Amino acid sequence: MTKSTNKPNAIFWVVGIIALIWNAMGVDAYIQQAYNTDRHQAMYPDPAQLEIVNNLPSWLTAVFAIAVFSGVLGCLFLLLRKNIANMLFKLSLFAVIIQTIYNLFINEGKEFYGGFEYSMLIMIPVFALFLVWYAKKSTAKGWIS
Repeated sequence: MTKSTNKPNAIFWVVGIIALIWNAMGVDAYIQQAYNTDRHQAMYPDPAQLEIVNNLPSWLTAVFAIAVFSGVLGCLFLLLRKNIANMLFKLSLFAVIIQTIYNLFINEGKEFYGGFEYSMLIMIPVFALFLVWYAKKSTAKGWIS
């Protein structure tokens, strides 16, 4: 398949900007958790739940950082129309899958999960998978190279 450099359509830019905002919210959530800010603590009214969150394994926090920062960088490179976005989105998806498996099957705090937590456990991997697919599609269309 021969790649040609084409100008992306308006949807490409809309998807890229929405994806950047989504991943920037992930970076914000990571920073709030990593620095245990007041805003982060306010999310957990039950002290037992906050204790579980504050004692998550450090490797999981590192995976969280990889997921969100590679996602943001992937979005930036997508918007810059650079092929490295593909690799960064795959790295982000891999980290998201590790987080999701931990949160579904290992996390002691899952007894506190409600509808919001379960919806995020579905939305985050779906969005990460979409970005991998979209970057691949954009490469095939010659929008990024």
